[in-house]
Amino acid sequence: MTETPPVTWLTIPDLTELLGLKVSQVRRLIEDRSLLASRIDGVWQVPDLFIVDGEPMRELKGTLVVLADSGFSDDEAMAWLLNAEESLGVSPIAALHAGRKAEVRRVAQALGF
Repeated sequence: MTETPPVTWLTIPDLTELLGLKVSQVRRLIEDRSLLASRIDGVWQVPDLFIVDGEPMRELKGTLVVLADSGFSDDEAMAWLLNAEESLGVSPIAALHAGRKAEVRRVAQALGF
């Protein structure tokens, strides 16, 4: 199994600078499930792997919807996306980066609660 890429966690201020958006716009991306954030040490943070070419990864939003529909909590979805998934051979986020969106979503549906 391929190793999961290292994750750098971005805070809301990091994201405003990186994406060129206001705080309210970054929060809306999280509310709209275009991005997924975790509270780490009391601060909302987003993995840098969720940003591609200065924008939220396009494939992420639909994948997050599938995960939610499959019964995953936000914390469970975050863990699943970032950790190696045996059936994919890599982490789901690495598979998304490799253009394997349909396969990632199929596995997410199959794992539904």
